Order: sequence, then structure tokens, then C-alpha cells
Amino acid sequence: MDVKQQHKDAVLCVECGYKYRFFGEDAEIASRELNIYCHLDHNFMTASIPTHRLFVHVRRLVAKGYKVGVVKQTETAALKAIGDNKSSVFSRKLTALYTKSTLIGEDVNPLIRLDDSVNIDEVTTDTSTNYLLCVYEEQESTKDKKKGNISFGIVGVQPATGEVVFDCFQDSASRLELETRISSLQPVELLLPSQLSEPTELLIHRATAVSMRYDRIRVERMDNTYFEYSHAFQAVTEFYAREVADSRGSQSFSGVINLEKPVICSLAATIRYLKDFNLEKILSKPENFKQLSSGMEFMRINGTTLRNLEILQNQTDMKTRGSLLWVLDHTKTSFGRRKLKKWVTQPLLKLRDINARLDAISDVLHSESSVFEQVENHLRKLPDIERGLCSIYHKKCSTQEFFLIVKSLSHLKSELQALMPAVNSHVWSDLLRTLILETPELLSPVEHYLKILNEQAAKVGDKTELFKDLSDFPLIKKRKDEIQEVTQSIQMHLQELRKILKLPSLQYVTVSGQEFMIEIKNSAVSCIPADWVKVGSTKAVSRFHPPFIVENYRRLNQLREQLVLDCNVEWLAFLENFGEHYHALCKAVNHLATVDCIFSLAKVAKQGNYCRPTLQEEKKIIIKNGRHPMIDVLLSEQDQFVPNSTSLSQDSERVMIITGPNMGGKSSYIKQVALVAIMAQIGSYVPAEEATIGIVDAVFTRMGAADNIYKGRSTFMEELTDTAEIIRKATPQSLVILDELGRGTSTHDGIAIAYATLEYFIRDVRSLTLFVTHYPPICELEKCYPEQVGNYHMGFLVNEDGSKQESGDVEQEPDSVTFLYQITRGTAARSYGLNVAKLADVPGEILRKAAHKSKELEDLVNRRRKRLKHFADFWMARDVKDLHTWTEELETEEIQTSLPH
Repeated sequence: MDVKQQHKDAVLCVECGYKYRFFGEDAEIASRELNIYCHLDHNFMTASIPTHRLFVHVRRLVAKGYKVGVVKQTETAALKAIGDNKSSVFSRKLTALYTKSTLIGEDVNPLIRLDDSVNIDEVTTDTSTNYLLCVYEEQESTKDKKKGNISFGIVGVQPATGEVVFDCFQDSASRLELETRISSLQPVELLLPSQLSEPTELLIHRATAVSMRYDRIRVERMDNTYFEYSHAFQAVTEFYAREVADSRGSQSFSGVINLEKPVICSLAATIRYLKDFNLEKILSKPENFKQLSSGMEFMRINGTTLRNLEILQNQTDMKTRGSLLWVLDHTKTSFGRRKLKKWVTQPLLKLRDINARLDAISDVLHSESSVFEQVENHLRKLPDIERGLCSIYHKKCSTQEFFLIVKSLSHLKSELQALMPAVNSHVWSDLLRTLILETPELLSPVEHYLKILNEQAAKVGDKTELFKDLSDFPLIKKRKDEIQEVTQSIQMHLQELRKILKLPSLQYVTVSGQEFMIEIKNSAVSCIPADWVKVGSTKAVSRFHPPFIVENYRRLNQLREQLVLDCNVEWLAFLENFGEHYHALCKAVNHLATVDCIFSLAKVAKQGNYCRPTLQEEKKIIIKNGRHPMIDVLLSEQDQFVPNSTSLSQDSERVMIITGPNMGGKSSYIKQVALVAIMAQIGSYVPAEEATIGIVDAVFTRMGAADNIYKGRSTFMEELTDTAEIIRKATPQSLVILDELGRGTSTHDGIAIAYATLEYFIRDVRSLTLFVTHYPPICELEKCYPEQVGNYHMGFLVNEDGSKQESGDVEQEPDSVTFLYQITRGTAARSYGLNVAKLADVPGEILRKAAHKSKELEDLVNRRRKRLKHFADFWMARDVKDLHTWTEELETEEIQTSLPH
């Protein structure tokens, strides 16, 4: 009850013998969520699960968003018997807490059988990024409140992998910057102050409500007091004060204190939260923190662009299949997969770094040596060592997990060392050579720890026999000597017992765990001394403990239980000692992850017949016969993707206005250009025959039509909010994609907004721009800016039905359009929307009516245009002759068609 009182928000599993039990409301939750039986017991609802299935049920409850606590028995029978509270119930305490982001420890990892590779895969292939993201917003000033502008500080922690990121940024009322970081990190848990501003609450509500229940982000609220700067500064100072002992600690301490105020507020709340889970140690090395938005290092891809270009997940069912990550991911390890996800969301800006990756891929593709294949085979066999090392660092791992990780790393070290000569002679890429050659040295500490361990004991989790040489573990040695002494005295006493009973061949027997019993036939029981204690009997025999055995056996059990406790203490000290090598080993894992990513990109390049892009500082995107990476893979061999070329350059044409029929491939084409540019800056080969890409500092997109009910914004408002954000943030080095801007309002307003916006990008922003539209007047910008702007359309053929025209049938039918999916110079006069309606199986009667109405409206517009032209000609008439000519033309026109009333 006391534990529940302290952790009211947690579902508690309480150890009771061979089961874990839930009580009260927790039992009802467990019954509902785990589909187990719940019943009334001593006025309490209760439900139970077997001990060996704890990890399964904890994971299931955590996946559904609950905080789960494990309460274990902390006393053992023999030690309790000699304690002060021997008449009370066994004491228990909360030994672990788990949420979505803090799922680390023996309770949630099944015991790994080292000889069973399938088991290892099941346990270690969870590659999702389990970020805990703490968000803090500064109090708004009156001026900022009107605009909706506000400063944010965020801290993201992955306790399972040891990664820590932070950021401080200004955000507008739309909260797009915050949304971008949430989209990029994809946290499983948010740590928030109890009160936030309305726009932020709306965004959080939207972000946490979108996903399915199993994927939904868990939200933890903390009192605003913990986020106040004065309180936060003190908490952070106290936490890092112990690091100041050496000069290096002093530098890291000053680094933390110099962080922006909003980041310190978030960091303090994160430290406090992680202390409940004993995971705060991961924050103790601030030099390993990474700033999320380093504008000088990575291309800027905001949340809208991540979503529109389907970089991490598709827009149909929000799964990975059909995304850019899905296309590029052929990694062999879990940590490699997580690294690739970072690469995909953070394309590089420095030519040297990009070319280093491209050189490495080129080396893998063109190498005739088997060295890369051998390294890849070694990677394939590895468990998730990144998470394993982190579990060890937190001192939450089992002996099985520790042995698996250390043995895997030790084996890998020896295998890589054997490959050193081959690497030196056959690997030309500086990046790959450095990564592979440095790794064995970084892994060298593990061999020492592997030698200390007894393999069999580690596999079964027996900590009492875990260490081979006890010279470094004096406490265990002393306890084992005491146990041996007592055991020997019991064995020596057997001689005396033989004399008493006159049975020279008498031996101790062990039955059902009870040791050192004297077994006597029931017919001879009369010769047993009166002070012997009867332990048990059958029809044939009775079993006894003499007084000497009773006393020494009790002492032996106490020593054995004390040995288990001592071994646990030594085990934690052993893990603490191993933790000193954590950062060096993490560096090795990072090297291996990078190698895995290079191999993955090389495989994609080979399978997809990709080319190596040429990267330049000069602003241009020139692609010859480029293909959309995802559609290219998704289409079968029969439905071959139609490639298209692109040529955008600062010196010549930098804006493409693209028109064409609905479903003609306009959106796919512009996405293709953006994805090729992103892939090139990731350092990947690209789906094209040739590609020259100038470094792009950001990709901005405005696509699709969707309202935002949570934010209280209409479709058109969403459209313009996104556009306004792009106008503010885009630079001449950016790639801007605007798809059908202005369609959410009346035609005239839409054309006006689209025209003015595009002209602003042409004249003022001067970025590389792809603009898709169905408004023909927009295409006139080519005449105003002939050097910078080009009109294009997606090619198509109109199949006119000649039979009806010959028969004089006046009933209108929609034109049938064949899409060529080929980008072509010039403007498309019509969009052929009725053709899409026909493809969508709109009833024929509606189609015929629509076609008739379309023809009628088109004729009306044409007549009005001619009418305007006549008035313009009349206005320009200079003499009577011009006036006569104008009159004759007007009469001829009126004969052909009458003017509308």
C-alpha cells in the first residue's frame, strides 16, 4: 500500500512467491489489457501472471501507454529468520519502473539463450528510436503573445542507446519548428510542464492523437515548478557538481551551465524524471550531447517536407514501406538501421563529408576483394550491441546479456584483426579504412572481462559461480571459504553419526531440496536419539536432522543467501568497472553502424542501377533521366517507370512552372527532383543516368490539401501558413516546391496569390523553384522573366472519339486522355479534370452533364475574350477606315455566334 501511495500513476506488479500479482484498480487494468482473469480476494480485486512471463506482460502494458512498476521481495527466508522482523511479512520494494522510453533491464528482456540465434534476433531486433522528449517553452511577453512567437528548449534522450540531443529555437504561432523536431525524432514519450500555451497544447494534442493506440506518444506531465529557471539551474548544478573533480569535468560542467536557459529548464526536468528509473547516469557526460539543428552541418528538412516527401513513412498508412528510408535500408544491424535513419533526416552540407561517403560506396561497388563481404558477414551476426552496452552502463543487464555482448565484441575484434592486412591492401576509401582499422583497438578492453567470466554460469545466470578467479573479489572468496568450512564440518560429523548408529556405510540423503538428512528404516527408528529432529517420512523410512546438523545447516543456508547478496553487490561493481570503457565501445559501435550504412547504400546503388552524383558548391540541379526512388522500386518490372530530366541553374533557368492534366505525374516529378537532391547530399548514389547537384541548404514543400481541425485552421489557411513559413525561411541556396498554391479559394484570389508568391520567389528569394499549377495566367511569368522561368507540362495524348462527331451526336462526352508521364516544354491549355472523374467511376449521366456544362462555360469564356479583344481594337481605332474594319469583324462574329443576354 505504501508503494502504491508513492506511485499512484503506475500499474504495480508485486512478487508473491512464483507469481506476480496486481491489486485493486491495477488488477482491473491488467485484466482488461492483458486478457487475464481478475477476481475478488480479501476485499481486493487481484490478478496474477507467472514469474517467467513478466517481461511479456510488462512490455504489453508499456506499449499501451502505461507506467509499470515491478515490486520484488527483498528478503530471503534464512536471513529473515535471524533478523529483527522475523514474525512480519516479507519486505518488498519497488525495484524498477518502466515506460515507453525507459524499457531497459532484466525484467523486460527475456533470458537470452546464447546458442539460439533465432532467440537473439527476437530479443534484439527492436530498432525503433525510443526517445523521451522534454519540451519547455518560455513565458510569452505581451508583444510576442500577439504574434504567437515563443522560445523553446528541448532535450531528447534515448536511454536504450545512450543518445542525448538538445535544441533551443524560436517558433511562430504555427509551431512548425516544434512539429519538425517531433516529426524528426519520433519520440515515444513526451515530458511536459503541467501548463503550456494554447498553440503548443493544440500541436501536442494533434501529435499524440494521430497515431494508433499502440504507437501513440505517451505524455507525462510535471509540475511547472521543476521547469522554473532558478530551480532548474540549481538542480543541474548539483547534478553535474560531482564531475568537476578533474579539469575535463570542469570543462563539461561549464559547457552545461552555458547552455541556453530553455535547454537548462528542460534538462533539469529530464534529470528529475530519469532519476525515478535510475537512468540519469546517461546525462552525466554533457560532451556527448548533440545539438539537433546545427544549420552549418545539415540540410534543413522540416516536418512538412518529411511528411510530403515520405522520407520516414508513407502517407497512406504511415508505415515505413514506400518511404525513402525503406528504399535505402538494407542494413544488417539494428544500430546501423538507427544510424541510417539519422542520415536520411540529416543530409550533409559539406562537400568533403559527402564525397567521403560517395568514395566509400564507390570502393564497395568496384572492389574485387572479398574483404567487404567478410566484414558484412561479421556484422550480420551481431546482436544489438548498442542497446546491450547501454543496458550494461545503466547496470540493468542480466549475466546472459552481458556475456552475449562481450563475447560478440571479443569475437568481432579478433575477426577484424585477422582482416587487417586485407583492409590495408584492398580498401582505398579513407573513410572505410579508418573506420575498420580503428575498431579493433576500441574493442580491446572486452577481452579482459570475457576471461574473468565463467561461461556456463553466465549462461544460466548463476552469479555465485560467475567469476573464475576470485582474487579480485575478496568478499565472495571469504563467503565461499566460510561455506566450505561449514560444509566440511557437516561432512566430518558424518563419522560420528556412523558410530552412534553403528552404520559404517551411512550417507547423508537429499530430498526435495532438504540436505544432510539421515535416512533410517522405520523398523530401526527406536535407536534414534530423542533430541534428533524428524524432517519427513514415508511408509518405509524416516528422515532426521541431528542437533549439530540443524544448527550448521541453518548457518549454511544463511551463508548461501548472504553469498547471493554479496555476489549481486560484486556484480554491480563489476558492471560499474566495465562502464568506464562505455564511451570507447560506443565509438566502436558508431564506426560499425557507419560501415553498415555504407554497405546498405552500396547495395541500393547496385540493385537500382544508380549513378554517382557530382556535388558542387555552385547552385544547380541537373538530372539526366532521373527516376522517383520509391515508385521505381514499387513498380513491377512490367510497369517500367518513365524517367525525366531536370535542368535548374542559378545562371540560367531556375524556376519551372509545371502544368498538365490531373494525374499526369506532376507531383511525382517534383518529389523526384527533391528526393534525388536529398539522396545526393546523404552521400548516396541516385536513380538517374547522370546527376550534378549544387549543395542545397534546405528543401521546402507546400503540397496537398488538408484542413487542421485541431489547430482550428481551414484547408486554405493551412496552405497559406505553410507558404508564409517558406517565404520567411527560404534562401537562394534552397529548393522550393509549391504544388497547386491558391486552389483552396476562389479562382481570382487563388490566381492572384499564386502569381504574386511565385513572382516573389523569382525576383527576391531567387531559390531553385518547382511550381505546379492549373492556372494558365501563371504561365505568363515566363514572358516577364524569360531567362529565369520556363514553362513545362506533363505530356499526354487526347483520344477524340470520331464516331460521335461523324454521326452528329450533340451529347457531350469527356475527352479520354492517355498520360505519357514525360516532362515537356510548353504550357498545357487544359487540365482534363473530367477524365479523372471518368477514371474514378463517376456515373455516366453526371459525366455527360459535366462535359456539356464544361463546353458551355468554355464557349462563354472564349466569347468574352473575343468581346474584350473587339473593345480593345475599337479603343485603338485611329480613323474611319479602322472603324469600318472593326464593324465588319464584329458583324461576322455575331453571325457565327450570338452574344449572351
